[in-house]
Amino acid sequence: MSHTPPYGTGDASYQAAGGIDGLRHLVDDFYRLMDERPEAAALRALHPADLNASRDKLACFLSGWLGGPRLFAEKYGSISIPAFHAQWPIDQALAESWLSCMAGAIALQGYAPAFADYLLTQLRVPAERSVQASQNRHRKET
Repeated sequence: MSHTPPYGTGDASYQAAGGIDGLRHLVDDFYRLMDERPEAAALRALHPADLNASRDKLACFLSGWLGGPRLFAEKYGSISIPAFHAQWPIDQALAESWLSCMAGAIALQGYAPAFADYLLTQLRVPAERSVQASQNRHRKET
């Protein structure tokens, strides 16, 4: 009998996401939804016109974050998601917009429902931390 380790253990989450190819599909759908949804316009405005680098960076980050190869670190160096995103004035509405686009993209992947729920729950953590870091930074600057 085959036993799959729980999500968050080893590379179980990375494998459940379909490896790097699966993550690239997820990221492509995420940015497509961000482009298409009028309610995501403020979020889209924080990104460059050409999303190719953003796509690569997010897919590479998710790879390592989900227990797979640490592609972001290999290609771009280390990153603290909250500290990096603090450069923009990110509020709860922007975080929810990001999470909504990601939820839509996750729903398009055909992931097991348990993994889809797990992934969105886990993504909420860096989204919330980015809001906190941004608010702390921009409060100090005013």
